[in-house]
Amino acid sequence: MVKPLISIIIPVFNASDTIEDCLSSAINQTWQNREIIVIDGGSEHATLEKIKSYSSQISHFSSEPDQGVY
Repeated sequence: MVKPLISIIIPVFNASDTIEDCLSSAINQTWQNREIIVIDGGSEHATLEKIKSYSSQISHFSSEPDQGVY
């Protein structure tokens, strides 16, 4: 039986203090058939660098200015 794919979607904007904890938590989930999607609202350097350090474990990453999470 194929396990369903679980998508973990992480919206972020200038969260350099918390993004590593969030990504680490998503990566360390026991469900194997999962994807991690990070949608960034145009963050500054520190947040982007931390996200990029996890790039091998992120399925999709997008960073562009937006109107906010709503």
